[in-house]
Amino acid sequence: MTRGFIVPIGGGIDKVNDPAILRRFAGLCGGKNARVVILPTASGDRGTGASYEELFLELGVRRAVVLPVETRVDCAREEWLKLVEEADGVFLTGGNQLRLSTTLGGTRLSSLLRERNGQGLHVAGTSAGAAFLSEHMIAYGDEGATPRRRMVTLAPGLGLTNQIIIDQHFRQRDRLGRLLTALAFNPFAFGIGLDEDTAIFIGPDDCFEVEGSGGVTVVDPHDVEFSSMDAIRENEPVSLIGVQLHILVRGARYDLHRRLATAPPLPTEARDRA
Repeated sequence: MTRGFIVPIGGGIDKVNDPAILRRFAGLCGGKNARVVILPTASGDRGTGASYEELFLELGVRRAVVLPVETRVDCAREEWLKLVEEADGVFLTGGNQLRLSTTLGGTRLSSLLRERNGQGLHVAGTSAGAAFLSEHMIAYGDEGATPRRRMVTLAPGLGLTNQIIIDQHFRQRDRLGRLLTALAFNPFAFGIGLDEDTAIFIGPDDCFEVEGSGGVTVVDPHDVEFSSMDAIRENEPVSLIGVQLHILVRGARYDLHRRLATAPPLPTEARDRA
């Protein structure tokens, strides 16, 4: 079986002028034949799910349905699980990622999402929904560019992938330091910092392409030679030596297996000027 796409989005989606991310996700799910399930669990606003339902219907999907999951009991409702089983795509809204992990974690719904993603279901999440997609989730942390001990708190996420740790609203909220701090604990996963209105579409081959109007910061810690995380006191800056960093924009690609970044093709007018 072929795994479905995993699509973390940095929040702040352009829903009016250029909804390129949502349009691409809808197309990936089947376009006019797509059946999309929306999970607004992270949001405290009851209108969030309905607004995304309207957006997906405007983009021409066959069916968009909101599952207003608010409790762990909701995660075992047979009629809702059946809708997920029949879906081509699931979209997790923004809000509070701890609301997602404490409500969905360890439930039949979370198990079904992982199982169905392995069978081809495409799963997207924006803001808090993006942070929750991976195995290791940034629950909360401080702003700032310099990593510091105690700057970030991690929690278990949905577990669709263990290769990345995601942070969102990245440039807008100055979150490089907390992403580096998360990686300093164990330089195993890639750090992915998503600007607002920016997403990565991770395919079953573990290569991803950038979509949206902002940038994606890829932090590769696999060649780290030294980390002072174990030797410093609370709130002291962390020393990291050997970190590699890429900034990718729309059309750029990254291969998580080969650790290889590919720049987007230049527009025709730029090639002519060159």
